[in-house]
Amino acid sequence: MAVRKNTLKIGFDARMVAYRQAGIGQYCLNLLRELAALQTRWDDFALTVYQSRKEKRLPVQWLAEPGQSRLEQPGVIGKRSLWTPPHHRFEQVALPLEMVPFGPQVLHSPDFIPPLRRLTWQGGLPRPYAAVITVHDLAFKLFPDLLTAESARYYGQIRQAVHSAERIIAVSESTARDIIKELEVPPEKVRVVYEAANPLYRSLTQAEVAALAEGEAKTVAGKLAQAGVGPDEVFPLFVSTIEPRKNLQTLLKAYRAWLDASPGEVLPKLVIAGRDGWLHEEIYATTAELRLDDRLVWLGGVETVELFYLYNRAAFLAVPSLYEGFGLPPLEALACGCPVLVADNSSLPEVAGEVGRKVPTLDVAAWQTALAESWQDRAVLKVRAVDEGVRWAGQFSWAKAAEQTLEVYYEAFGELSHKTDANK
Repeated sequence: MAVRKNTLKIGFDARMVAYRQAGIGQYCLNLLRELAALQTRWDDFALTVYQSRKEKRLPVQWLAEPGQSRLEQPGVIGKRSLWTPPHHRFEQVALPLEMVPFGPQVLHSPDFIPPLRRLTWQGGLPRPYAAVITVHDLAFKLFPDLLTAESARYYGQIRQAVHSAERIIAVSESTARDIIKELEVPPEKVRVVYEAANPLYRSLTQAEVAALAEGEAKTVAGKLAQAGVGPDEVFPLFVSTIEPRKNLQTLLKAYRAWLDASPGEVLPKLVIAGRDGWLHEEIYATTAELRLDDRLVWLGGVETVELFYLYNRAAFLAVPSLYEGFGLPPLEALACGCPVLVADNSSLPEVAGEVGRKVPTLDVAAWQTALAESWQDRAVLKVRAVDEGVRWAGQFSWAKAAEQTLEVYYEAFGELSHKTDANK
């Protein structure tokens, strides 16, 4: 597609994808796929992907869905490879320098922090392009004790980032409120654009689950079998990075209390999927203190298709997080017809809707009751989740997110143009 003179030139900073496929990496992948699809139908914008130099493939290749070699709707017309790693301590010096020859009119920084200014030798002037940033949450501000020193340094730039950006995308109403309150941002700069579950996620029949266990999810199915979880058994599931903010310790204490209150009953093992995050050691110490070593199944990090399998196998998903900016796992689970229990804070009630059960965040007794009752009523809850949960999750889509994000790009460009005219 040739770039017309009146076409809005949009740059998308996708460097994080080469470093992390989960979290912000998934956000980039899902949003870029739909922006590329939009570009095949609309010719008033040109999208260039700024990717890490570590990624040698073209965007149409690394944006492809699992099992495909290329993106089906390859609307992405350009790529630029950047040497500056994300979160590097000299990023605010190196990245503006690398951006000099590329000249987008709008730059989307999905990892909170954009290039903040031009370099000193360029006069230290504001950026020559409109900045759109996505703020996924403010956990680093609300829970500073849970940060590493390196993370504290990077996210310490957030106030300058939000006040310098032309537009801010918040991934939930909850996060939007936090941005406005905690960072004193004018509400008119903030736009809520919901994330969505990966289109792969859906409710499977028992035969489809069994086929998946013999195919793409064979590894994780084997780990469950090795841990003594039979192919027809269901289980409570926890999905997240193993770190303090995810509040796994409260869930472990509630699970221990459930076991202790049910002597003689055959209760399921708790399945935990997620990589180790920062400060994870104390969580494993809690496991030992609670004598749960033989009652837990630690799967480590799992691939998207394996998570798809787990959601369809689970009796329910438990999400006890202290705080989430959006919280994809409950929405993914509901898309698969898996019941969910969520902590009653931040965006979690917003994402889970009426179909999800809300539990007081740090109340061990309440979580114990929720686990016991959800296990007892698992068959009824499953039927409800397959019906109401799937319908609720279907209201969120990456196609809708891409259209709304594109609107934000145009708003941001208009804002910068207005500022430029006012300064003449």
